[in-house]
Amino acid sequence: MIEQEQKAILTACLMAAFADGNKHERERAEIKSIAESLAGEASINLSALVQDVLLKRASLPALAAALSTPQSRQLAYEMAVCVCDADGAQSPAEREFLSALRGALGADAGAAEVFAAEAERIVEVPVAPLTPVAAASTMNREEMDKAILDAAILNGAIELLPESLATMAIIPLQMKLVYRIGKSYGYELDRGHIKDFLATAGVGLTSQYLEQAGRKLLGGLLRGVGGGLLGGLGKQAVSSGMSFASTYALGQVARHYYAGGRTLNAQMLRDAFSEMLGEAKTLQSRYLPQMQAQARTLDAGRLLNLVQRS
Repeated sequence: MIEQEQKAILTACLMAAFADGNKHERERAEIKSIAESLAGEASINLSALVQDVLLKRASLPALAAALSTPQSRQLAYEMAVCVCDADGAQSPAEREFLSALRGALGADAGAAEVFAAEAERIVEVPVAPLTPVAAASTMNREEMDKAILDAAILNGAIELLPESLATMAIIPLQMKLVYRIGKSYGYELDRGHIKDFLATAGVGLTSQYLEQAGRKLLGGLLRGVGGGLLGGLGKQAVSSGMSFASTYALGQVARHYYAGGRTLNAQMLRDAFSEMLGEAKTLQSRYLPQMQAQARTLDAGRLLNLVQRS
């Protein structure tokens, strides 16, 4: 994939990320930070792209002209959909942007609607599992740690899949893990509470998706559900370590938070997550073989079922 196409797709993602004018300033700042961190992995000036988008110097016609293949145009649209869906249901402004993007790219309306519907179904899966969880925890410390590690390995494995929709499954799986942990300590959580917990800990939903997908894009490891492969299946997605680490850190911080009666304040939560994230990153290489083995058993076409039953 040529740099011009990577730049255009990232521009589409950034336009999608900022399409919702109501996005919290904390999330907007995190998106800028993600762009700067990704800039070190490519010759593309991502900080300049952010400024072009914020100052409305980036245009859809120019973006579309830079995408020379049907596959790259499809991927641009798919990633933009996932960026808009990452933090929940699309706002009217996001729907308007996606419609304009679809028109500029000349995307097939039927295929685009199918993809958008699948992404929305994944992100809107209820956090409560299909099988009810007992009100009181029956897990000891070792069992809880295993549940967190298993979830982290699964998300690391999902990040190894090249399909653009795969990364979308990571956020709802993280939310379901937090739900399970809170429930096991007697707290009945809903999606809004879990989103607030993640945000307070420093996990922006849109920015997390943007970082993970951006790393895969720059590594040439993405393909669309119905499009051509834009990289080698045998390569390791460089963001798998972040997916593993962020899930592991969230699980451990949630365990401390709910086991301790939710006494940690916002700063303590952010500090705890930051410290645990650093620790989790050191574990990634140890569990990479397990992530790779699990990735070989995953069916990208059944992501919705995977999220529902987890």
